[in-house]
Amino acid sequence: MSFSCSFFLNATLKLATPHLCPFSAKSISKKRLRFSSNATSLELPLLPFNTNEVLVPSESKILHLYEARYLALLEESLLRKKLFVHVVLDPIAISESAAEASFAARYGCLVLIENFLYLQLERLDVGALVTIRGVGRVKIISFVQADPYLKGEVMPMQDRNLYSSSDMNSKVLAVKEAVYSLNNLEMKLKAPKEAVLQTRILNSLLWADKEPSLDCEEAFIPSLPERVSFAAFQPVSGATQSELLKLQREKVTAMDLRDTKRRLNHSLQFLNDNISLVAAKLAIQSLEIQ
Repeated sequence: MSFSCSFFLNATLKLATPHLCPFSAKSISKKRLRFSSNATSLELPLLPFNTNEVLVPSESKILHLYEARYLALLEESLLRKKLFVHVVLDPIAISESAAEASFAARYGCLVLIENFLYLQLERLDVGALVTIRGVGRVKIISFVQADPYLKGEVMPMQDRNLYSSSDMNSKVLAVKEAVYSLNNLEMKLKAPKEAVLQTRILNSLLWADKEPSLDCEEAFIPSLPERVSFAAFQPVSGATQSELLKLQREKVTAMDLRDTKRRLNHSLQFLNDNISLVAAKLAIQSLEIQ
């Protein structure tokens, strides 16, 4: 099944098209994930992507929606405080003889619609460009609707931390310093004249560093250290295909972790690796200029 929701990976708005994992309305109606009834929850539209398109908190993405069902999802999201859930669906075969596949929702990220623009395109009747921002991880309690688009009840998923503020603050500061160092190096790489003077990593950090203004319960908003711990997991300018694949694996690891300090340490290692990588690219670039 083709999924008519495309996103832009860079400032030039180059389009790429993800594919929706196969599922049926019957499998959705039977799927239930049980959690405490006392937990805070929200009923929101779910926008599904495949397993190599994990969205992490603090990350920004531009979607191109043009199918009627996804435009309807957008309309409902705007009525629900500009919120919906970016969810990754992982197909799981029921059995070798089964005629249909069921699925498990592995990763969900509550997103805020930061901006949207309806447009008329030559080859399409209607469409919308939607800028979204990952806010925090969520778990799906139940699927409540399959048509015309997915909808589910979700609850917040935050880290479990037992560390002192001073210990966490030192880790947060180290990650911030590494992000700025990487951003400074990226600015020196060859880029089109029209390229923005801010990398995606810095953009994520700047968002994470301030308290999000959202019209929802505080339980859905991660703490400052948790938000910062995700900011590093963005593509570096001029990243190769293998580097992007590595980034996807890092995102999955980051979403799985429930310990902020461990994720901050992981982020710092990832940032230092990218700093060395970009420094090497700059060295090669300087030799080419000579």
